[in-house]
Formats: sequence, structure tokens, C-alpha cells
Amino acid sequence: MTTHTWESIRDALADDIAQGRFKPGDKIPTEPELVDHYRAGRHSVRRAVSELAKQGKLSVEQGRGTFVGSQPMLHYALGKRTRLRRNLQAQGVDISGDLLASEVITARGRVREALRLNKGDQVSHAQRITFADQVPIAFGSAYHAVNRFPGFIDRRAVLGSVTETYRAYGIEDYIRAKTTLHSRQARPDEAKMLRQHPDLSVTIIRAIDALPDGTPISFSEVIWAASRVKFSIESDDNA
Repeated sequence: MTTHTWESIRDALADDIAQGRFKPGDKIPTEPELVDHYRAGRHSVRRAVSELAKQGKLSVEQGRGTFVGSQPMLHYALGKRTRLRRNLQAQGVDISGDLLASEVITARGRVREALRLNKGDQVSHAQRITFADQVPIAFGSAYHAVNRFPGFIDRRAVLGSVTETYRAYGIEDYIRAKTTLHSRQARPDEAKMLRQHPDLSVTIIRAIDALPDGTPISFSEVIWAASRVKFSIESDDNA
């Protein structure tokens, strides 16, 4: 049998995916099985899988195996009234999330400045992860002033969305006052959290939401899987 290079292994696996022999969500053979099938070294197999993961055709999930990519690129419109579920559920995906951790802390630095708080004021800090069709697409932190939103994290857990939670405090409308974003290579812990290849990038979005009169109500910093979600800036109030 012919001994394959990493390029030929990559091309053969890509062809199997393109021809439907491996379907979206399928688990591909293990590394030892690929080594035996292609009569190749482990390095060649790993390089081939790594290159396909960088292209988004495969997803390497630590402890679970390697799967054929099943997620199309999602589109997230950033506008004056940015809403996560409205953005993504309209694209036919099921959006869900889990609370990773929560605490009440003293606001400092960027958080205190963004929320216009005084020295010593406290904020609720919630860390959450977001999934699209059970695939992680983002995780990060959100901060709310305790004196403005007492018990915010508990109410959010009961009501299920930020918009509904604000309504519980008498807020019917809010806007995106400021958004900043940049991309960089994922750090090892971020790649693990997002179950993506460590060479892929992430998009960091920091945002301040405010009342229509400009009063800030939240500050957030979220790390998005850049290979799964693309962003656009919308000027329409309905974005």
C-alpha cells in the first residue's frame, strides 16, 4: 500500500467530507486508525487533521475525538439594539446557554468607568457560555451595578433572557451605547472552552448597554469563536 504524506491524507479526508462519506457531526476514525489506514506516521495524520480543523472542516474536541464540522458560519449584526437571540435564532439555530460562575465584587477599572460607578460600589459578575445547536460559540462576563439591579443574576436565571430581566426592573428598551472588537489567536484555555483548534482565532467584544437617555446599565466582555460567527455593523435601529 502507498505511504501517504500529510497533504494526501488531508485531501483524502476533505474528499470524504465533500462526497458525504463523512457527514456533518460524524466522528472520524481515531488517530491510530488513520495511521493504520494510510500507512502514515502520527505526525502526518496530526498535520492533516490540524489543517482541516483550521479550515473549519473538522472540530477537534479534547477527550471526545474529532468530528466533521456541522455549523455554518453565523451572522451577528451589531447595532443600536443588539439582541443575541433575535440575531441568531432567526438563522434557524437553537440558542442556549449555561451560567459558569457568578459573584458580587467591588467594581474596579474598566467596569467602574463603563458603568459610571463610585469607588467601592459593587457589581454582580456573571460568567456565561453560549451554544448554537449545542456547539459553543461564545463565553464571557457581564457586569451590572448591584445598587441599580439587586438580585440580577437570580432573576436572569428565572426569566431566561436579559431583555425579560430588564423588564422586571421596569426597563422596556435599551440600546448599545458602545462596542469595541478585535481579533487574536485563541489562548489555550479559550480554545478548550470553545472546543476549537488552538490555531484558530477569537473575536473579543466589549460592550456597554444603556438606557435610551445614555445611562449605562451593563458592561460585558465576550470571547467569540471567529470561525463560527462573523460580525457586521448595522446602523438600523432594528438591528
